[in-house]
Amino acid sequence: MKQTILACIMIMMMVASASGNVEMTSNPNTSSEYKPEMDESIIPKNTSDCLNVERINLDSETEKYFYGTWKVEKLLGFANSYNDASEYPTGQKFIGDEIIIKKDFFSSKGLKKYKKYQYELKNPLYQITATCYNSDSFYRHYKIDIPDLNINDEVKAIDISDPSTKLSIPVSVSFFVVNNDRLILLSEAAIFELKKITDYMN
Repeated sequence: MKQTILACIMIMMMVASASGNVEMTSNPNTSSEYKPEMDESIIPKNTSDCLNVERINLDSETEKYFYGTWKVEKLLGFANSYNDASEYPTGQKFIGDEIIIKKDFFSSKGLKKYKKYQYELKNPLYQITATCYNSDSFYRHYKIDIPDLNINDEVKAIDISDPSTKLSIPVSVSFFVVNNDRLILLSEAAIFELKKITDYMN
C-alpha cells in the first residue's frame, strides 16, 4: 500500500515538473533558446555596388540642400589614385574659398588662387550620375575614403554640365552629396569638406 502511494506521489511530481517545463518553454519571454543580439544599424541596407544612372535631375530634397554658397572648410585627404595635378600633402590651396551653386548659376571663381579651376555657367544642368547606398560600395566604385562616412550613408555623385552642349564643365571640380546633409568637393584627387554659408531656395 505504501509503495502504491509513493508511486502515485512520484508520478504526480513528474507530471507537475513536466507541466512546469512546458509552461516555461512556451512562454517566449522565458525561452531558453539562445538568440544573439544584433545591432541592425550597422548592417548595410544595400550591399550592392553603386547604381549608375543615365544622368537624372536632382530630386527636390537634394536641390534644397545643394543650392547655396559654400565655403571650403578643410582638406579630407586624397583619392587612392595617382594624379599629377593634386598638391600633396596639403591639397590645393582652397581652404576659405567659396563656390556658388544656384539653380540658374554656378561659379567656382571664388577659388581665388587657381585660374584653371575658375568657371562660371548660367542655367547649368545639375544631374545625379551615380548613387551609392553604403560606404563599402562607394569606396569600391570611386576608390575614395571619405573620413566619417558611415556604413549606411547614401552618397550621390553630382555632375555639372553646360545646357547647350550637354558636356561637363571643363574644370576638375565635382561634388558628392552625403545624405543631403554633407557636401564633398573633389578636385583632381584631393577631397574637401564644404560648409554652407548662404541658402538659395530657388
